[in-house]
Amino acid sequence: MFNKARLKLTAWYLLIIMFISTAFSIVIFGIITHEVNRFAGRQQVRIEQDLQERGFLSPQFRIVINPSLVNEVRQRTITFLVVINGVIFVFAGGLGYFLAGETLQPIKEIVDEQNRFISDASHEFRTPLTSLKTTMEVSLRDKNFTIKDARSLITDSIGEVNKLQLLSDGLLQLTQYQKPNGHMNMEILPFLTVVREAIRKVEPMAKQKKIIINLQVEEEKVFGNKYGLVDLLVILLDNAIKYSAPSSAVTVRSHKNDGSVIVTISDQGIGIAEKDLPHIFDRFYRADTARSRSKSGGYGLGLSIANKIVDWHHGMINVESQLKKGTTFTIKLSSRPFC
Repeated sequence: MFNKARLKLTAWYLLIIMFISTAFSIVIFGIITHEVNRFAGRQQVRIEQDLQERGFLSPQFRIVINPSLVNEVRQRTITFLVVINGVIFVFAGGLGYFLAGETLQPIKEIVDEQNRFISDASHEFRTPLTSLKTTMEVSLRDKNFTIKDARSLITDSIGEVNKLQLLSDGLLQLTQYQKPNGHMNMEILPFLTVVREAIRKVEPMAKQKKIIINLQVEEEKVFGNKYGLVDLLVILLDNAIKYSAPSSAVTVRSHKNDGSVIVTISDQGIGIAEKDLPHIFDRFYRADTARSRSKSGGYGLGLSIANKIVDWHHGMINVESQLKKGTTFTIKLSSRPFC
């Protein structure tokens, strides 16, 4: 589809360029023909006047310039214009093909991304739906199905529904942060307030695993959207808690650096393999390590959303990790309004 569209767009570029080039060629040929005829006429008059003044020509006689000379000039002009148009055709064809590719490339990337999104989302939805359908079909065929079995089935089904809800909420959140920046309410915010709001949301999970959250945040300001920044910190804190051992610690630090706020969130968890680090921000990517095999494994949307939020805020995010030693996410946010 992309190649056909590229060739079609190239043909349109070429058609427009050749139409303009041909039109200019016709105008140039007309101007040159007119000037040649005018020059020939003036030369004829000059020669006649000069010969008459010298007495070599009677006034009643006229000199006729050989029309083959004028025709030769016309033919050479036509040949020259045809060659020029041929060169323009070849050059414009190549340039048009290149420009068509550059023009369609963003559209191709969007279409490819949309196709990947549909494929990935369909795959992720299919697993819990298949589980629900299979369990219910087996239960309906069971003639000895009891109330106790029904309760167990409903409990399991609610678990699968919760997974579907978690997935749909993640997809909606990801879509929200893919909107243009103009839809955000950006303002100067006290970063400590944002951090405390995020900690309040993950505190129940931390208490359940007896994980201590160490807060080492200075009193600084950041420029951004409050809800987006809270979501960003919740995602990173949730990951840190989720993949940390019970009774360990998660540390949140921040400091100001040349108009920016540098934030680090460190855990003492199971870490991420080096081969997985370049892909952890990809949508639906789950590392093939203990992180993905754990019961806490999600759908691989959280870090993708976090990356979108950071992009939203014209910031930077990177990660350092060692297996069985822990992970540190570093975020750079602006403390000043940006254009």
